[in-house]
Amino acid sequence: MSEKIRTQHLERKAILYVRQSSPYQVIHNLESQKLQYAMEERLRQLGWREIEVVDEDLGRSAAGSVTRLGFERMVADVCLGKVGAVAAREVSRFARNSREWQQLVEVCRVVDTVLIDQEMVYAPRLSNDRLLLGLKGSLNEYELDLLRQRSVEARREKARRGELIVSAPIGYIKSEDQRLEKDPDRRVQQAILLVFHKFAELGTVRQTLMWFLEHGLEVPTRTPRGETRWKRPVYRSMHRMLTSPVYGGAYTYGKTEHLTGYEGAKPRHLCRRKPREQWLALIPGAHEGYVSWEEFQRIECAIRENTQGEQRPGAAKNGQALLAGLLRCSRCGRKLTVRYTGNGHDVLRYSCMRGWLDNGEPRCIAFGGITVDEAIGREVLRVVEPAAIEASVLASEERARQKDDILEALQRDLEAARYVVQRTQRQYDAADPENRLVTSELERRWNLALQHLHEIEVRIEQHGVAIDQDPTPTLDDFHRLAQQVETIWTDPATSARLKKRIVRALIEEVLVDVDSSQGELLLTLHWKGGVHTELRLPRRRRGQSSTQTSRELIEAITVLARIASDDLIAGILSRNGHLTGRGNRWTRERVTALRSHHRIPCHKPDSQQLQPWLNLTDAAAFLEVSPRTLRLAIDRGEIPADHPFADGPWVISKEILEGKAAQMLKQRAKMGPRKPAILHSEQHQCLFSNT
Repeated sequence: MSEKIRTQHLERKAILYVRQSSPYQVIHNLESQKLQYAMEERLRQLGWREIEVVDEDLGRSAAGSVTRLGFERMVADVCLGKVGAVAAREVSRFARNSREWQQLVEVCRVVDTVLIDQEMVYAPRLSNDRLLLGLKGSLNEYELDLLRQRSVEARREKARRGELIVSAPIGYIKSEDQRLEKDPDRRVQQAILLVFHKFAELGTVRQTLMWFLEHGLEVPTRTPRGETRWKRPVYRSMHRMLTSPVYGGAYTYGKTEHLTGYEGAKPRHLCRRKPREQWLALIPGAHEGYVSWEEFQRIECAIRENTQGEQRPGAAKNGQALLAGLLRCSRCGRKLTVRYTGNGHDVLRYSCMRGWLDNGEPRCIAFGGITVDEAIGREVLRVVEPAAIEASVLASEERARQKDDILEALQRDLEAARYVVQRTQRQYDAADPENRLVTSELERRWNLALQHLHEIEVRIEQHGVAIDQDPTPTLDDFHRLAQQVETIWTDPATSARLKKRIVRALIEEVLVDVDSSQGELLLTLHWKGGVHTELRLPRRRRGQSSTQTSRELIEAITVLARIASDDLIAGILSRNGHLTGRGNRWTRERVTALRSHHRIPCHKPDSQQLQPWLNLTDAAAFLEVSPRTLRLAIDRGEIPADHPFADGPWVISKEILEGKAAQMLKQRAKMGPRKPAILHSEQHQCLFSNT
């Protein structure tokens, strides 16, 4: 027995501390456990009869990052003077950080407790032993840091070569030569390809997710044990799949970093994503991808653009605002926001309010959005219409190549369900019929598989009926649509989200300002190709609405009221296809109401000598020339006249007819040859529109 062990030490109990650093060591390093528990026999040989084994910290590291209940209980007993010796196979089992190690040594020195390992006995009250314990503690901590550093550096070098495969994501398996290969399950491959195909078609992660949920399709996931499970998709898994470079054929490592923070005295582990330029490894073309690397970069850029910010318009949504996220104020440079006013909250309005909301600055500009959206729509159609025929041909070819994604996914589910039914049937047939505890459970699984198979068959049948009811468009249908681009664009049934995607594919942004003095909106369109277009639009005044009669139509009615009654004006408007602001046909009462509101004088059918305005027939009679002669003079610009509608009368001022130009026309007509200006057979074509 060592001379350092005295009677006061043996009178107290001894504690044997047993620890391993990880659960893996606890399961696989069993020989190390046996050696540590064998230290109990050494304590008995040294003279202790009461020995307590503390093994609560098996699977916990001594680096100081986790709480060790067994170590804390051991230190507490030492502080109370109940322990004469603390033992471990190696003193590094106690602690591998200076804080806990020095705490244990100092407490043992105060209460006169010895430390024992497989080699010797340490008395902390002796200066040489205390120095040796301090050196061993420092070496233990340094050894742990050195081993960790070597391991991390080796891991990083292997990752830089693209050879470190920790785990394979869904859709891939790890080969023997430490490379990623596509999962041989064709159902898994086609499901992942369908996710990328639908994103390219719909443009956003959420719309892709909603399409899968709408049609009840599942996506593959991987359990911690590496098994493939089919589940209802969620946004997180869909976003992770679309943004993971591994599906673009690239090897990546070091995308995240782990940090340790503290909430009070309790440590908290944090995980933060690093920018791409800080990744440890990015090797495109390291394995076969589900999409090309260029296609993956386009998908990544589209997802980034869908995030709304100061420099990004955000994803196209289903609201009425065609220019949401594209308008920028020319005065302060901020993005304009969208508001919906009115009783039904359906009146679109753009306003620059961020300065007022964020910094309390004065309000900037605001204006109604209907006129602006219509003007931008016309500019977009002007650009799109020349290529409409070519686009219709491409759409027809794409439709011919397009597969029924839903039907194919359901057929793959059907094939997998049939396999499950056959497998459960074989398990049931292989079981002993007399063992009802087993066969009853296998029978229940078989029935569930048959029920799932029947549900998929019903869905396929319902989908086939829906497809038969939806006729397939032909090439002629696409050609007709190409000729009606403007009609389709203005149709309320056309998807607002689709129109926004078209606008954002062509226009980078629109700068807007308000000219209050002129009552105009100044728009500068920045097209994707670098071309700029400037527009000046009349600004809608306060109280003005889309149901009001247009200014052009009011001016035309003002001209007609000089020579026509309200009944005649209503007939002319209806014959030319004009409606009221609310979409009604014109009647005498409505014309009268409009004249009264705008204070337009009423026509009075007095004698011809008192009329200041005449139609073409009366003006020709006044000049004593034929209507055809007067009409030709008007076309040549010799006689000024108003013609508000193509199918309506000419309006000529009597003062003009008394002027020099009209009198010269009258003299030429009298001196000219007496033969008709047009053939007698064509005179019936001179209808009301020429008078």
